[in-house]
Amino acid sequence: MGYRNLELHVRLFVTTMLVFTGTFSVGETDQLDVAAINSLYLALGSPPLQGWKSVGGDPCSEHWQGVDCVFSNITAIRLSGLNLGGELGGNLDFPSIIQLDLSNNLIGGMIPSTLPPTVRNFSLSGNQLTGTIPASLSSLTHLLDLSLNDNHLSGQIPDVFQQLTGFIGMNLSGNSLSGQLPLSMGSLSSLTTLHLQNNQLSGTLDVLQDLPLKDLDIENNLFSGPIPPKLMSIPNFRKDGNPFNTSIILLPPAPSPSPVDVVPSPGEAPRKSAYSPLASEAPISATSQKFFKAKNVIYIAVGGFLILIALGVCLFMLLCFKRRSDSKSAKRHDVNLHKPNSHESSFESTDQEGIVEKPSEGYGAENKRMNSIPKVQDEKEIHMKRVYATSPLQLPPHSLPDISSEKVFVNTAIHADTTGGQVMTSSVKVYTVASLQQHTNSFSQENYIGEGTLGPVYRAELPDGKLMAVRKLDPNASKEQTHEEFLQLVSRISSTQHANVVKFLGYCDEYGQRLLVYEYYSNGTLHDALHVNNELHIKLSWNARVRVALGAARALEYLHENFQPPIVHRNFRSANVLLDDELEARVSDCGLDPLLSSGSADQLSISYGASEFEFGSYTQQSDVYSFGVVMLELLTGRKSYDRSRPRAEQYLVRWAVPQLHDIDALSKMVDPSLNGAYPMKSLSRFADIISSCVQREPEFRPAMSEIVQNLLRMT
Repeated sequence: MGYRNLELHVRLFVTTMLVFTGTFSVGETDQLDVAAINSLYLALGSPPLQGWKSVGGDPCSEHWQGVDCVFSNITAIRLSGLNLGGELGGNLDFPSIIQLDLSNNLIGGMIPSTLPPTVRNFSLSGNQLTGTIPASLSSLTHLLDLSLNDNHLSGQIPDVFQQLTGFIGMNLSGNSLSGQLPLSMGSLSSLTTLHLQNNQLSGTLDVLQDLPLKDLDIENNLFSGPIPPKLMSIPNFRKDGNPFNTSIILLPPAPSPSPVDVVPSPGEAPRKSAYSPLASEAPISATSQKFFKAKNVIYIAVGGFLILIALGVCLFMLLCFKRRSDSKSAKRHDVNLHKPNSHESSFESTDQEGIVEKPSEGYGAENKRMNSIPKVQDEKEIHMKRVYATSPLQLPPHSLPDISSEKVFVNTAIHADTTGGQVMTSSVKVYTVASLQQHTNSFSQENYIGEGTLGPVYRAELPDGKLMAVRKLDPNASKEQTHEEFLQLVSRISSTQHANVVKFLGYCDEYGQRLLVYEYYSNGTLHDALHVNNELHIKLSWNARVRVALGAARALEYLHENFQPPIVHRNFRSANVLLDDELEARVSDCGLDPLLSSGSADQLSISYGASEFEFGSYTQQSDVYSFGVVMLELLTGRKSYDRSRPRAEQYLVRWAVPQLHDIDALSKMVDPSLNGAYPMKSLSRFADIISSCVQREPEFRPAMSEIVQNLLRMT
């Protein structure tokens, strides 16, 4: 009897153990989670992840790599930067996941339409995803942060944000997204960070104006229209690289102004009057007409009195001028002052009045005008000097600003070569906003050339068919500069006269707009020639590339060694090297470093910046480093940074420098479009110069004069 009882107890124990074993052999992890993670593992190509399986398994109890659980549910998968490939598959339906981070891998394919509805932090950035952003994003009502940047996504941003009111941050930058921003973005009432830079998005930004944004980056898109004023108050707002139509006051050519015209005071918007180009077209009542007639009498009387005073002052000044110049020819020159805003300016010699001459109409007559202007006595330096409101030569207050395009022509003499004391003479035109609007068709999209670091550039066509390039300075870049400081900057730019420096033609400073006018080069930039324009790329033979490098080196040598203190470019890159009709290099943005150093403009890209630039240090040797990167572009035909390439090859310097002294590797690096048409000795010397330029320590990099000599030995 005792034996039988013992046997029964043993059987009961064994049965109980089998039951418990059977219960837990299924595992602790929810089976829906297991199915989803098995599917993801297969789609990723079964990478070597610790614990992961394609069928079954227990991710929570077995502690699979990168998997976090709460009880039996997977709540987080973090697999960032593990070089994972494959795709995401069609099933990301984890029932309880909160964080999904697969960023900085090599995952391709499309984003699946089935997304985890509980996810809060979703990051797929830095992969190779294609296709569009799925509309199922609307189901992620708990989403707080979305990062899809640096992929190959295209199409429009879906209109799916109506219910995502808790959304805090979104990064869609570095893709090929296009179209306008969806209206539902206006529902993102908690959004503080939005990065959309480096896409092809277009339309206006109106939908964003009421969002609580603190960090907005929309650079390098196709956004247009005026920027909503509310966005300008965002603490971190980056907008360069868009063809915005800024609020420029349009003053088209109009009939001769009447004395009854009312001119706005400095800083004040123009008032509308019956004779103003900005006047309303609405009919005026009989009572109003009587009122205006009465006012007209007063205005005519006051205007006539002021004109008499102005004539008297002018006669007095002419007599004084005649007495001072009695030893010269009796030829009289009209004095023409230009009043761009509240700060009047002119160029005056230290000992002698600057001569200001009215040129003949048309840009094509420039050479004739240059010869007709008398030289400054003894070639003395001319300084920019403010003419204050008490000046007897100030325009009468009732005169409208002159809106013709080339009515002010200023002759200046500037010490441009401090080493040898040689004095150079330059001429700077003062343009009006209205004239530049006319020549650029109101800064239209068809005249948009591209976006520079300091603002967009537009093509301007003069009546005689000649072309100019007009840079519209970003207001943030020069907002700290007074009018006088801006004129000093203009003087500095105009002093940079060299065969390999883009020629500066003039400037405009009116109604809060600051614009710089340069010669136009139809072959565009070196960056476009190497990476965009196949026709020009083919023309860039090995010898042509050496000449481009030599021309750019001479420009930097000129800036570094012909000025005291030296001019450091600070923004040297292939996009700032223009090519003329003979494919000779013309370096742009010379002398604009004060705007860059102010911190209000974007700084040099990391792909061109030397190591010391990260710590706020920038010297002549930093320019040398950037020059070395451009030489690498000429050598390889590759971009300084190309995210479409494998990760190890994306940064050109990191990939290329270790191979520069291996002749076999060097031969494989050369731009394939050259088809081997280059001397190996020349190639090796070119590589040696590059290697010396991109040394990590600035003191080991050569001076630009040494680089010029080394390049000359190759030609």
